[in-house]
Amino acid sequence: MTKIGIESSQLSSIRSTLLDSAKLLSGKTDTDNGFGEKMKGAIESVADAQSKSKVLAENFELGKEQDLTKVMVGQNVSSLAFQMTLNVRNKVLSAYKDIMNMPV
Repeated sequence: MTKIGIESSQLSSIRSTLLDSAKLLSGKTDTDNGFGEKMKGAIESVADAQSKSKVLAENFELGKEQDLTKVMVGQNVSSLAFQMTLNVRNKVLSAYKDIMNMPV
């Protein structure tokens, strides 16, 4: 069995940060951190996943990494994290537009 070497909790931590941000938008807060702090943490997690994926791909190209599975899983984790962040951004923008279009 091939050891992937990517923390399985990395994607779930990004997911939980984004879910906490969504709860904050809906008014169901569990922590004292603001929405901006939650989004900052989520974006930093995504950036970390992307940088790890880049390093793995570069190491594979240079011959330092032999496990192609590890590289592909790293790229998929990075891609999925980015897609989740993009979807949250789209939902926030949609909610903002709805609020701005409400009559006062």
